[in-house]
Amino acid sequence: MRRLFPVTDQTAGKDASDVDDVMGVGHPEDREWSLGELADAYAYPDGPWLRANMVSSLDGAAQHDGHSQPISSTTDMRIFGTLRGLADVVIVGAETVRAERYRPARAREVFARRRAAAGQATAPAIAVVSASLDLDYSAPLFTEPPVPTLVLTGAAAPPERIRAAEKAGARVLVAGDGPGVEPERALRALADQGLTRQLTEGGPRLLGQLVAAGVLDELCLTVSPMLTAGGAQRIAGGPAVAVPARFALASLLEEDGFLFTRYVRS
Repeated sequence: MRRLFPVTDQTAGKDASDVDDVMGVGHPEDREWSLGELADAYAYPDGPWLRANMVSSLDGAAQHDGHSQPISSTTDMRIFGTLRGLADVVIVGAETVRAERYRPARAREVFARRRAAAGQATAPAIAVVSASLDLDYSAPLFTEPPVPTLVLTGAAAPPERIRAAEKAGARVLVAGDGPGVEPERALRALADQGLTRQLTEGGPRLLGQLVAAGVLDELCLTVSPMLTAGGAQRIAGGPAVAVPARFALASLLEEDGFLFTRYVRS
């Protein structure tokens, strides 16, 4: 892996193999150390912070054949795991939960000391955003979580489905006066639970709502060196914002043609 931006005293003037040695990435025997390096590179700032993690093909597709895995890579999944290892909560839309067959985030020994020092649970909670609460409560996401799964919904959600979610062990947080979820209220409700290191993995509809609400602080976008054509969704869907939101490049890593970008709100 190469760090392309920002250029540091360690990486300036070095070739790719030298940078690999500096970062400790790309060598199987250094795998645990390289995860620590990635964790340092993606550390959360102080205060409530919402970052998104998405992948896109060169022609803008967020998925292929309904799934993101075909345009991903081993390193992309390693960063995916690192971002989860740092987060208090992973926020995801119900459609993505169903399409990707979401499972609970697992506790990982490599992050145990870091999480304990930060006062975090052993694994991040999964928070599902759903207006209808049409979810499979017999799925592992609800039957096998190391920490209780959260469900974010609106006040007008069907009462019988709220009861079904709670019976399944989920914690239901109301974050909207109508049937839907209001992004700012959802993030505030999670922060009130002590879940301030927030990560969303989409899907595109949810990310579009967060962008439109102006609450996204950071985007971690993997640019996959693949072309898919077709009619796949972009990483963010829904109505366009009135004025495009400007983000600034914070870091750029590269491996095997994949670009791992990190942008923060200007």
